[in-house]
Amino acid sequence: MMDQIKRNIRAPGRTPWQREAVGFVLGLAVLALMPFVFADSYSRHILIMAFIYAIVASNWDLSLGYGGVFNFGHLALFGIGVYAYALLTKLAGLDPWLALAASGVVATLAAVLVTIPILRLKGIYIILVTFGFAQLVMQVIISQSEITGGTQGIVRIPGLYLFDHNMVRDGKIGYFGIALALLAASTIFLRVLVRSRTGASIVALRDNEEYAISRGVSLVRQRLITLAASAFFTGVAGAFYAAYQRNASIDVFGMSLATIVLSMVLLGGTGTIYGAIIASFVLTIFAEAMADFGAWRPMITAVLIIVVMLVYPSGLVGMLRAAWAGLTGRLKRPA
Repeated sequence: MMDQIKRNIRAPGRTPWQREAVGFVLGLAVLALMPFVFADSYSRHILIMAFIYAIVASNWDLSLGYGGVFNFGHLALFGIGVYAYALLTKLAGLDPWLALAASGVVATLAAVLVTIPILRLKGIYIILVTFGFAQLVMQVIISQSEITGGTQGIVRIPGLYLFDHNMVRDGKIGYFGIALALLAASTIFLRVLVRSRTGASIVALRDNEEYAISRGVSLVRQRLITLAASAFFTGVAGAFYAAYQRNASIDVFGMSLATIVLSMVLLGGTGTIYGAIIASFVLTIFAEAMADFGAWRPMITAVLIIVVMLVYPSGLVGMLRAAWAGLTGRLKRPA
């Protein structure tokens, strides 16, 4: 049964794993060198934000791209991570590192909760339920202003620490390293999952739900796994964001942030993980480069996304694959 299901995705052979591992290590090494290339704290801040977006977008790609679940409550999990960290550290006095991990667990439990009403729903109904969940969480936070600060948010949240290292006056290099480590851990987790038998069954349900169910794949179990797995590092990213920015605001539940992250998923290419990560860096850096254009910036960004999607429907990953195929074709061509 699983052999037939695995035909829906590329088989995780030894050579592809080796190539991916080499590419992953090289990419990680390049990113690790960035603080030495960009010594100013502002450039490092942009990269840290790109790391956060990359974690959230790539985990959204797991449920949207691989699972085919239109989960529009994904950014609510990020917001839950933000507020869970703020409340656990500021009100409960929990150690920031423990709060970071606990925030991921809280987001995972929230994902399990929202999964229950959508276990057997499809299409627009999933969108409506998950979007309603996000709005419900935001309204609860606003209504409990004595605890959450309401529309004013929570400020002066305890940050992370590294022994006696001062992470406030180090030019953001400490937070850069932590963000890079979280992105690496999230990416490894996602890639191992999608290459596993569980990942094969998730893709099979996306491509042909009736056939997959007839072959013994459990829709309930796999949908629960998909949404829960995409929630943990999303919640951790939210907690890290709160620790880094030292505040929590309901703006994290706004449509503007959801639109940005969804654009990263679509521009990078759904069902790739790496595409969402690449697009996160492209859009974050591009948006900052266009800062002087004011109100024209979102329109220019939208045009860029539309052009790329029209030329390469599979996104930036499709564009890179086409470029690589063309390059290797030329190299193999006899003189």
